[in-house]
Amino acid sequence: MRLYLTALNPTDSVMDGFLPAAAALGWDVTVLTDQPDGYPGHEVIETDVRDPRAVIDVISAHHRPDVVFSNSDHLQAETALAAGYFGLPGKDWRSCVTAKNKVLMRRHLAPVETVRSVRLPPGADLPEALPYPVVVKPAAGVASEDVTLAADVHELAAAVSEIRKRRPADVLVAEEFLDGSLHTLETLGDGRTLHVLGGFRTTLGPLPHFVEERLDWHADPGDEDVAHVTAALGAIGAGFGVCHTEYMVTRHGPRIVEINYRLIGDNCDFLLGDLLGAPLHEWVLRVHAGEPLDALGVGDAPRGDLFGTAVSLIADRPGVVTAAPPPVSPDGPSGDPSRVRLWHRPLRAVGDRVEVTHTNRDYLGIVRAIGPDRTAVDSAVGSFRALQPWTIA
Repeated sequence: MRLYLTALNPTDSVMDGFLPAAAALGWDVTVLTDQPDGYPGHEVIETDVRDPRAVIDVISAHHRPDVVFSNSDHLQAETALAAGYFGLPGKDWRSCVTAKNKVLMRRHLAPVETVRSVRLPPGADLPEALPYPVVVKPAAGVASEDVTLAADVHELAAAVSEIRKRRPADVLVAEEFLDGSLHTLETLGDGRTLHVLGGFRTTLGPLPHFVEERLDWHADPGDEDVAHVTAALGAIGAGFGVCHTEYMVTRHGPRIVEINYRLIGDNCDFLLGDLLGAPLHEWVLRVHAGEPLDALGVGDAPRGDLFGTAVSLIADRPGVVTAAPPPVSPDGPSGDPSRVRLWHRPLRAVGDRVEVTHTNRDYLGIVRAIGPDRTAVDSAVGSFRALQPWTIA
């Protein structure tokens, strides 16, 4: 079985998730990337992966493909087009484009929900009437970058002006602020059946920014939430492979924030796999090889017996990292249900200069933990943070 994996910069999900999963399946892997030095130990072909014609050309000149896959936010449509060219299982490229572009997403979701939204192309004047407060953000943005709350037209004008300094050619979107609690729904589909893996409750940092500080496991989202999110996925055609959807529970019911047509990130994919007790990355690859969900045992994975959390350790001021805790992994087997297992993944190192950007780029490290209940898990996370703090001077 030959997997072509398209990628940009190396991520934990690829390096510690999908590549080891492919090896466990006994697959041959070729990484197609524009950053070939980031994948040592793997067969790599430097490719303009943002151009599907280049991806198709490179694959055609190499070994016959069995799977063409990407977990990159930025390469879903291109990879889907390449998979389709070779007649392989994959996502509908139209759905990938719709999910990535928040303006298109809102248009497709109109039959499912009402969220007032205005497209702001480069050079356009601000709309005269908006339902303030509004959230302004890039239509194709990631990682909370340039996402901010504007209370009135003056704050909106200032926010748009500031974002335009960094993104002069990007389309922005201003949409009504959804007041409520932020949740995620994680799904896996084979094109015929869509399975809900579970979800998380998300804790955000202080407004006007939207930095994700913590995600807590929510094994069984309510029926209304599941029905609404799956209807939204159906409206854009996102029924194949894994999908990470963020939604707000408001007084008017669930409302979609964004649809990320890939696996949840920031180490939460590993947390999800551990909570399910399942080879999650292998499942995703096997779906892209054409295997149905019922052949994977997806519905047999247990949910709800454990509590899990992923806590982001965030820089609260600019400076230089002078002390950093090392990577941490649990010792011994995981069979004791009363035991808390804790991981720490440092994202920075001593000597690194950090700035405060009010985005997910401010993460210094991520702690994830699993245990019998929230009290035990919070105690373990709190002890770790107290004993091994990050220090910025």
